Amino acid sequence: MINYGVSVSLLLPIIKTLMVNGYDIESFLSSASIDANILKDGEARIPEKDFEHLYELAATLMQDEYFGLHQGQSVDITDMGVLGYVMLHSGTISQALTAYQKYNVIVSNDYNLNWKVDQDCAIIQMVSRNPLKPFARHCAEDMVSSIYHLIFRLSCRMIPIQALQFQHATPNEVNEYISVFGVKPLFGQEFNIMHIDKEVLDYPILYADPRLLGVFETIALEASNKLTQGQRLSDQLYKWIITCMPSFSPTLQETAQAFNMSSRTLQSKLMQEGMSYNRLVNAVRKELAIGYLAKPEYRVGEIAYLLHYSEPSAFQSAFKKWTGLTPGEYRAGIIS
Repeated sequence: MINYGVSVSLLLPIIKTLMVNGYDIESFLSSASIDANILKDGEARIPEKDFEHLYELAATLMQDEYFGLHQGQSVDITDMGVLGYVMLHSGTISQALTAYQKYNVIVSNDYNLNWKVDQDCAIIQMVSRNPLKPFARHCAEDMVSSIYHLIFRLSCRMIPIQALQFQHATPNEVNEYISVFGVKPLFGQEFNIMHIDKEVLDYPILYADPRLLGVFETIALEASNKLTQGQRLSDQLYKWIITCMPSFSPTLQETAQAFNMSSRTLQSKLMQEGMSYNRLVNAVRKELAIGYLAKPEYRVGEIAYLLHYSEPSAFQSAFKKWTGLTPGEYRAGIIS
């Protein structure tokens, strides 16, 4: 089965920042109950909660309320390992974002991004494996800031941001965000989202080399396959759909394309596992619905919208088919 967690490679930028500022790394890791020898194992992973805890410790140590934001500013393409080199040699920013999404499992099973185009805007959303768990503040700010600065460094062009949203509460001071992004974010929002001009997706990557892209993509594909080896296709698809669902419900065609196969092949492979694509989507919707209904702040109509039903009645009918109860009856039973 897949080994969940965050690659130790993502710890290295934090370690580098602390070392430059004169902090003892063994003591820092020890304070988080992490053995420093883990840094010697390039394939090692740490749980998401431990990674978030390390971020909090580093921010406290540095006395930097905006530690994640500043880490994202200093990100280098080499910090991403082979994933970074695939992005570096992709032809355009849209192709680099697609590579990030496709091969991100190499550095993290817990965090990824989704993106789509809406009129004149490209919407980039940070997603986690558990869409009902809010991002930790420093992780969210690092991810948004690093994506923004990676796009800038790959294209060597200014990146106009139309809007920026974060899930966490408004900090004491917001001028630092304006300094970094050029816009004032909205806080306390449902998702961590960055809106940029659509034309940015077509920006060419200055140093892209198609020959090297083939080399690094082969390595990235082997690495991602190794990480997911032994996992059933239906399990992989389930996790893919659940990370997509906050922003969109992926079609069979979109999912097949993401997994580099035709729709017919995907359906055939699922059939061999006794599964269908529609059943998978409904299983994801059911899991998310149960999670949302446990949270009183979500109204039934809002949950229907989050699960991409055309209208609340369609969600109510589906939920009763799954559980034998209406959403309201189910909620009353678990809250009482």
